[in-house]
Amino acid sequence: MAARILIADDEKPIRDSLKMVLEDEGYSTDVVGDGEEALEKIKSDKFDIVITDIKMPKLDGIQLLEQASKISPETFFVIMTAYASVNTAIDALRQGAYDYLIKPVEFDDLIIRIKRLLEYKNLAFENKSLRQRISTEADFTNLIGKSEPMRKVFSIITQVAPTNSNVLIIGKSGTGKELVAKAIHYNSNRRDKVFLPINCGAISENLIESELFGHKKGSFTGATEDKLGLFKVADGGTLFLDEIGDLPLNMQVKLLRAIEDRAFIPVGGVKPVSTDVRIIAATNQNLYEKTKTGEFREDLYYRLNVVEINLPALNERKEDIPLLVNHFIEKYSKEMGKKIIGTDNDTMRILLNHEWPGGVRELENVIERAIIFSSKELITVENLPEYLKGVPMAHDYPDSLKEAMRSFEREHILKVMKKYDYNKDEVAKALEIGLSSLYRKMDELNIPTKLSQEEDNL
Repeated sequence: MAARILIADDEKPIRDSLKMVLEDEGYSTDVVGDGEEALEKIKSDKFDIVITDIKMPKLDGIQLLEQASKISPETFFVIMTAYASVNTAIDALRQGAYDYLIKPVEFDDLIIRIKRLLEYKNLAFENKSLRQRISTEADFTNLIGKSEPMRKVFSIITQVAPTNSNVLIIGKSGTGKELVAKAIHYNSNRRDKVFLPINCGAISENLIESELFGHKKGSFTGATEDKLGLFKVADGGTLFLDEIGDLPLNMQVKLLRAIEDRAFIPVGGVKPVSTDVRIIAATNQNLYEKTKTGEFREDLYYRLNVVEINLPALNERKEDIPLLVNHFIEKYSKEMGKKIIGTDNDTMRILLNHEWPGGVRELENVIERAIIFSSKELITVENLPEYLKGVPMAHDYPDSLKEAMRSFEREHILKVMKKYDYNKDEVAKALEIGLSSLYRKMDELNIPTKLSQEEDNL
């Protein structure tokens, strides 16, 4: 369904020309001549974007923004202004507008901005829907992503959470394994019971059995009283065994028996103690390979790995980086009482080009640090740690925004064409444009039908 856009301007030539340009791009547009008429339209109809002049009769653009945001908070506002009133436009941004345009409006710039806003709006809606489908409890809001690998993770979570099946989460450090485990627990029928995490690699070998299964008074030196193990403390809930690959072999046998029998014997005890826990295990190791070398029991591996969730590293889902950056900016700006709304283009380019060996945790630390040192509304390169400032830019685009966009667009289309073996129908589908639009773009950007060797090697 085409996006709906409302244009509010008291100058008929301006609103008519904007309407023509936007409708040529496939958008559904309405036009009004003053702020009051715009407000009535917003009350009766649903619009994705409102493009409004600041200076209008009856109700100016700022007043329209203030009143309309209460009626339709999901509608995005774009303010049009002359150079002399740019400060007013910036005030509008602070009050909730998403962008502003300088008159006279450049149509190419307008189209780019509208496309970006709609993409952002769709991403925001997708992430909101995904979170609602699973849960917003237990920090699930930190599981952010719209990339295909993360969509698969969300899908598995929604299907496995209502069951009692054991789950094995595999992922590098910083990929959010515990967040996934919490999302599963808090969307299961065990959500009102305890979620208990334990790092199997952080407890010494001679204490791990006591931690998991408890002990009886006098069972070893220092056991001055009975102690409940985590398997009993988590009774009815979920036990999250992080770094399960570090569990000693002798404990692997006892863990397997406890899972299969739903019972265990405390250290120094003689009677089995029953328990009902769901096991979610996590590792950054290849457990399957460890079963081949004898370092991990094959029977325990298959008992834990009823459902496997593979978490992608951050450098495997770079399209999620802008979403994560915005999330962490919002989080830490609020905590520190700062009004930081984003990053400048150079900073975002650096963040997108970094490989992020520390995963999401590293990115979060970088943004937190940047906000500490930022005194402006946008995070800049100077706010980044030194090791990131040396990250090379992927491309040296021209200074002109228009020319930079042309360069990027041309390069992206060429890469997609190569990906789909120059099948124009598939390329158009992947780019989410019509075939005629693809040919028009190729003509505009001087992309030949038959590519040269140089372009083919992109």
